[in-house]
Amino acid sequence: MTVRDRLRVTSVGLRARPLRAALSALGIAIGTAAIVAVLGLSSSSQAGLLAEIDRLGTNLLTVEPGQSLTGGKAVLPLEAPARITHLGNVERVAHTGLMEQEKVYRSSMIPASNTGGLQVRAASLNLPSVLNIGVARGRWLNAGTARVPVTVLGAVAAQRLGVDRIRPDHRVWLGGQWFSVAGILKPSPLEPDLDASALIGYPAAEQYLGYVSLVRGQAQAGPPSSIYVRTATGHEASVQSLLAPTANPEAPIAVSVSQPSDVLTARAAAAGAFDSLFLGLGVVALIVGAVGVANIMLISVLERRSEIGLRRALGATQGQIRAQFLGESILLALIGGAVGVLAGIAATAVYASTKGWAVVIPVEAWSGGIASALLIGAFAGLLPAVRASRLPPAVALRTV
Repeated sequence: MTVRDRLRVTSVGLRARPLRAALSALGIAIGTAAIVAVLGLSSSSQAGLLAEIDRLGTNLLTVEPGQSLTGGKAVLPLEAPARITHLGNVERVAHTGLMEQEKVYRSSMIPASNTGGLQVRAASLNLPSVLNIGVARGRWLNAGTARVPVTVLGAVAAQRLGVDRIRPDHRVWLGGQWFSVAGILKPSPLEPDLDASALIGYPAAEQYLGYVSLVRGQAQAGPPSSIYVRTATGHEASVQSLLAPTANPEAPIAVSVSQPSDVLTARAAAAGAFDSLFLGLGVVALIVGAVGVANIMLISVLERRSEIGLRRALGATQGQIRAQFLGESILLALIGGAVGVLAGIAATAVYASTKGWAVVIPVEAWSGGIASALLIGAFAGLLPAVRASRLPPAVALRTV
């Protein structure tokens, strides 16, 4: 028999019972699709996070108060941002001041306890440029709006307050008075706390909310609770070692310095942490599919005893009978594997496009899916093929 003849004979059983073949291949397809989609989504997610890290830069350092010697929360000196600007290899410095007692509400009628987890922060005017945050709606604060009751909302704060556009009359109840909404920020991956914050200028915080500290007997707006430092690329470590003693020379141990991009890098590394769980589910689906294929092939042998007996009587060898049924099993699994690979790629492409990620399908994902389908088809069809080849022609022909 030629290869073409073998393929035609192998496909006879599948073409004669298309619905049964499709249902048998479904389990293989589901398992393969799960494996391809899990590996594809994990790779696409990691690629998206790494691209986001490259866009935001790894040269941002954050200075925040740590714990004092008595175990309480420390406070950064008011002069800390100015001191940090004098360090070498420091390019830009921005800061915010968290006002823990102040909350923001949609209106003055909202109960005080329903804060929605939103915070109020004073912010320096160069904050978006230092953190690489864009403005989604409206405008950022300027020298004029930083002195009046005007706020810019983080992405999460705007969503919780029901603000999806900027109107001239749109206001929020902040610190016991009305503040006009000037803009809405885009999400901030490097500083997620800003997403759930209402940001105002330091002069407005001092005048309307009493956010002041005494420095040499004079009241000034502050203190800062977070200082964001952009360094020259490649000098992050050297600058980081100097930030704590510079920010608070009297108590450097009470200063916490971190690199926000490390969190994103850790997220990229942990993006595949649950892959093993979902891959396990995919393997279970493949095993179920293999059992289904084996069951169908055994039933097929019983139903086609007359065909087997007739072929044996016409001179077909045991090896040819084995090859026929083993080939049917492998072809059935290959069809399911190919459909599963295409479905997994499609699912990855759709989800990655909605997230703005690059679509990445590792070679081991689709090749592993096809290889798994081949192995499953071979193992699932081995026993039915051997059983069919050992069926005596005389016994098989009795059913004719």
